[in-house]
Amino acid sequence: MDWKLELVFVPVSDVDCAKDFYVNKVGFNADFDERPTDGIRFVQLTPPGSACSIAIGEGLTEAPPGSAPNLQVVVADINKAHEHLKANGVDVSDVDIQDWGHFVYFADPDGNQWAVQYLPQRPNG
Repeated sequence: MDWKLELVFVPVSDVDCAKDFYVNKVGFNADFDERPTDGIRFVQLTPPGSACSIAIGEGLTEAPPGSAPNLQVVVADINKAHEHLKANGVDVSDVDIQDWGHFVYFADPDGNQWAVQYLPQRPNG
């Protein structure tokens, strides 16, 4: 039996600001933005090519904004990812080259921490 991780909740303080950041600066796809009931707003955003999305919104979690555990995505070209983030105004780290992979780091407006990893030993990252 497969167990597929498909959604991770990311607590944010301002849904519109966070959605703008993830879509227009980082490059995630905006899949869904609805209010299914009073007090709930569900926004689903997906990194291009990913089978797992993030959810931000209102009434979804009691976790404080900025408290998501370290999140990570994997890319096929760390330099291209770094250039994309920097060109879109994201405060991104320099490329960190380690034996097990190359990384860049950034945070969303609430401080949720992200790592972008490139694995040179794996085709397409």
